[in-house]
Amino acid sequence: MFDATRPDHAPADHPKVKMGRVGILLANLGTPDDYSYWPMRRYLNEFLSDQRVIDYPKWKWQPILQGIILTKRPFSSGEAYKSIWNHDKGESPLMTITKDQTAKMRDAMQARYGDRVMVDFCMRYGNPSTKSKVQEMVAAGCNRILFFPLYPQYAGATTATANDQFFRALMDETWQPASRTVPAYFDEPAYIDALAGSVERAYAAMETKPDILVCSYHGMPQRYLQQGDPYHCQCAKTSRLLKERLGWSDEQLVSTFQSRFGPEEWLQPYTVEHVAELARLGKKNIAVIAPAFSADCIETLEEINEEIKESFEEAGGQSFTYITCLNDDDSHIAALGKVIEDNLKGWLD
Repeated sequence: MFDATRPDHAPADHPKVKMGRVGILLANLGTPDDYSYWPMRRYLNEFLSDQRVIDYPKWKWQPILQGIILTKRPFSSGEAYKSIWNHDKGESPLMTITKDQTAKMRDAMQARYGDRVMVDFCMRYGNPSTKSKVQEMVAAGCNRILFFPLYPQYAGATTATANDQFFRALMDETWQPASRTVPAYFDEPAYIDALAGSVERAYAAMETKPDILVCSYHGMPQRYLQQGDPYHCQCAKTSRLLKERLGWSDEQLVSTFQSRFGPEEWLQPYTVEHVAELARLGKKNIAVIAPAFSADCIETLEEINEEIKESFEEAGGQSFTYITCLNDDDSHIAALGKVIEDNLKGWLD
């Protein structure tokens, strides 16, 4: 159906082209190829050189990054990745989960649209690159691409930089496909239902119910909020909608921010400090969920389940439960599928 053909009325020497399909390209943050020094250094260099992530002037930041941070940090980050690595498959958990999500989404979309769609994934940093996947889709006859950054809440350092990389990839195409980017889905009812369902299942399996649920979101510098980034507001709305969907009071859920980097003030309260304060205040049993992450990764499996858990327990906490990300849960795939279908309207109905 989508074999290369020569356009009607074209001369005999006109090149054959493929066209007529819609590409659905899922995008996540990225992962090193391995936890050893040089793969970690390459990954961290790409990540920390992104001015959407670290927006200090290059003349000031690059000497610090290249001369100090990238000399030491690949070792510590590599150890952190090693502790969570999927050794059986030789890849990070984020890679494994993203592959599983893509496989389920491919089945769902092909059941809905047949061979008219092509579903794949890319990473903003590392492999598979955004450029390589855009090239594959164009070569396969996708003259329309729906680009879907898998971040429920919009942030310049996540959604925007993923879109930037997608647009850069389009710049290299002789015949650019028509393109759409999927907006944040922080208040999508099916997404909120999927989050609530994961909490309800986790609570039902516990002998001792948590005193409070901590919604730990990835942090960002406070000044980004002042500059107009909507991330903080969208996180707050996700927490409010989740609380309302669960039928809880304000005292049963709190929002915090993790993964602080550098000397400046970031969004607060900081998760690692707040869980310790909860323990000191008598909240000895807590659960933590990470609504800003579509898949478990270094920030959830290592930072939350190890560093943040340790902070809570050292302050006197007794029971710490991490509720995993939605990952490839069927309710999550259905929610993402609903978002995709809404954004395909006019292209595929």
